[in-house]
Amino acid sequence: MQERNAPTLPGLPVLLVLVAAVIFIGYFGIQAGKAHEIGLLFTCLVTGVVLVVLMCGLFIVQPNRGSVLQFFGKYVGTVRAHGLRYTNPFYTKRPVSLRVRNFESSKLKVNDIEGNPIEIAAIVVWQVVDTAQAVFDVDDYENFVHVQTESALRQMATSFPYDLHEDHKVSLRSHSKEINEHLMVEIQERLGRAGVEVLEARISHLAYAQEIAQAMLQRQQASAIIAARTRIVEGAVSMVHMALEQLAEKGVVALDEERKAAMVSNLLVVLCGERGTQPVLNTGTLYN
Repeated sequence: MQERNAPTLPGLPVLLVLVAAVIFIGYFGIQAGKAHEIGLLFTCLVTGVVLVVLMCGLFIVQPNRGSVLQFFGKYVGTVRAHGLRYTNPFYTKRPVSLRVRNFESSKLKVNDIEGNPIEIAAIVVWQVVDTAQAVFDVDDYENFVHVQTESALRQMATSFPYDLHEDHKVSLRSHSKEINEHLMVEIQERLGRAGVEVLEARISHLAYAQEIAQAMLQRQQASAIIAARTRIVEGAVSMVHMALEQLAEKGVVALDEERKAAMVSNLLVVLCGERGTQPVLNTGTLYN
């Protein structure tokens, strides 16, 4: 069901007319009572009851809220114009908030695509854009948002790994922008039928489950150490190569292959060692 505008009138002019009519009828009723004119008095009483019923058509719409109107179960339309409005007094009116709201899911325990148990939670910013769908197409649109958000979050968490590996180009931890965009699309596909628009979706909590957190921390530390040592070795090899080239170009010293190998070994020990090396002074010749 699609939203449509409901026919209404500005409430303040109608209120003034009805108040004036009540005062007028009340005056004639008092005069009829004094004159003992039963027929006119009865007419004034009936007219007064009708005016009171007509006043029931007045209602107030708050800013950024809508009012869904029904006539004996039939959808009439939605009023979005805020202020005092007037419509058929027999219409039922249900207010619906159009304001931006946010929702933070609970911490869900799921398995990523590699089977590792992780904890994940998300924050979703949303608002109602179609009041008819929100009221009539789902039973409780607020609960629908909560349930479908957690469903989309679980589905997304099982589609990506926690950490980035060679087999995967996107991971939950390293590609937050892509993951948030994917989550937003997943949630919007589920909430579109409820007349809800997702404005933003982002991961608010992401961690390994407690039972494997320590093991995964050691794995991350080992990966970091390997990456650092690889970088150090690459730099050391480059520096040794540069040193040998400059020694040869400037003719500082002529080294045979055996001495070059010894020099390379010493330089790599100095550059790649975790601790500072102790210098050894050679007081003899290069070959003694």
